[in-house]
Amino acid sequence: MPLREEQTEKQRLFEHFHFVVDEGQAPVRIDKYLTAHIEGMSRNRIQMAAAVQYILVNRKPVSVNYKIKPRDEISVVMPFRRRGIDVIPENIPLDIMHEDAAVIVINKPAGMVVHPGHGNYTGTLLNALLYYLQDKNEMYFLVHRIDKDTSGILVVAKTLEAQAFLAEQFFYHTSKRVYVALVWGNVQADEGTVTGNVGRDPNDRMRFRVFDDETQGRHAVTHYKVLERFGYVTLLECRLETGRTHQIRVHMSSIGHPLFNDERYGGDAIRKGTVFSKYKQFITNCFEIMPRQALHARLLGFVHPVTREEMIFRADLPEDFTKVLEKWKNYKFTDSGMEEEQ
Repeated sequence: MPLREEQTEKQRLFEHFHFVVDEGQAPVRIDKYLTAHIEGMSRNRIQMAAAVQYILVNRKPVSVNYKIKPRDEISVVMPFRRRGIDVIPENIPLDIMHEDAAVIVINKPAGMVVHPGHGNYTGTLLNALLYYLQDKNEMYFLVHRIDKDTSGILVVAKTLEAQAFLAEQFFYHTSKRVYVALVWGNVQADEGTVTGNVGRDPNDRMRFRVFDDETQGRHAVTHYKVLERFGYVTLLECRLETGRTHQIRVHMSSIGHPLFNDERYGGDAIRKGTVFSKYKQFITNCFEIMPRQALHARLLGFVHPVTREEMIFRADLPEDFTKVLEKWKNYKFTDSGMEEEQ
């Protein structure tokens, strides 16, 4: 398919790839190397990606003639279309925080999937974007993702150039991403860092886990700071140094503080306190108010792809999150150790 036709497809998503070339690797053209290392990838598509500077080696764009060397760091943003999925425009309201000729910043509600996939063919952010764009002569490209049941900010590019510029910031962790999380337990340190390779759990493909073996998973770093303590749960600010799938959820679970009501990582059962009487009912009520993991992407910062100015966006906590926090603030501990809701 000609490059112009490839660029005009609106139903496009992006895959991100990152490689560090082995010490013993012999010199070889990068298109050949990537064809062998990315499953189902044709050399033609790799050549098109290189043509729009989507292939970086040591943070610099290269042509397909470039011959890789040991320890080269390769980053690829590869456009692709999910086959077998017909994405249709749907009239779904979008909370647009900012829009210009290069980017659109959206405050995504909890429960909305970012892009179509197995079991989620409608009602996604992409369906909503296509409806919003159907009368406009513009292209939109996803740059990053947040989980279905995580609320908060994400940025979408309008041009290939903007997408490549933003993608590089996400690759090299120069963008700013700050989340608010309510976790089980009284986190001891006021501030801390969780470091641990994150990868898919071989025993459960729907989950991710932290690997002790540094050759497994991908390097991941999460910095956290305590915002407020409620005895049995703690409100944290989490800053991503890296951006792995489920990173905050996996990291906090790995240190014994899973996210409140995170079913996938053990946060949907009473972890602290008594399981009897009023306390059990109190937790049940909180779960009903917020039937998802307590995680919100509160801040996103990036350098604008055209103006080169730093842009910072903040999104207030959604209603379900604030209601649960109010319940915890109104909860008190009596001298006898019993808990009561005021």
